[in-house]
Amino acid sequence: MKFFIDTANLDQIKEAEDLGILDGVTTNPSLMAKEGISGANNILQHYVNICNIVDGPVSAEVIATDYEGMVKEGEDLAELHSNIVVKVPMTKEGIKAIKYFSTKGIKTNCTLIFSAGQALIAAKAGATYVSPFIGRLDDVSTNGVALIEQIRLIFDNYMFDTQILAASVRHPMHIIECAEIGADVMTGPLSAILALINHPLTDNGLAKFLADYNKLNG
Repeated sequence: MKFFIDTANLDQIKEAEDLGILDGVTTNPSLMAKEGISGANNILQHYVNICNIVDGPVSAEVIATDYEGMVKEGEDLAELHSNIVVKVPMTKEGIKAIKYFSTKGIKTNCTLIFSAGQALIAAKAGATYVSPFIGRLDDVSTNGVALIEQIRLIFDNYMFDTQILAASVRHPMHIIECAEIGADVMTGPLSAILALINHPLTDNGLAKFLADYNKLNG
């Protein structure tokens, strides 16, 4: 499973990169705004800054909602850096744009997926990634992880190359459950990634080892 971090915070991206397990980054206008990044030129430069930290895919989202606008924005984003993946919403216009990008060799991430049908359509259009939002489905009393499992079955049935990117990951068990059912990628906050490292028995065991060593060695 590939690990992406879902943020626009450069310090958090660097911290995840320093762990040696980071494969990519996803971000969006909301995350940019959270970091105080505004203005078209500043946003574009921020994407470049992220690409200079991580040697892997960096999803950069289009703002336009019409086909022509998505194509123009997507081509501009793709020219920023070879790591850029154009993030396109799951709409009719978005599917048309994904098909266009796939014919031009531009990688895409179809975002805001909430059903297997949406994922199937995006894969048919040639999306590089589909992003089912499992946390948001959980928020409305729907099993988000079950959707990942359903998409995995469909994609395996027809040998789609599109990768399943489990998005809106909220906690470490989301990551484990998505890994168990074969999600290709997960994207989540740094806190969820770091939580995989910690366990109270590990802490207690290390403390005992150190205590015993100190007892024997003064």
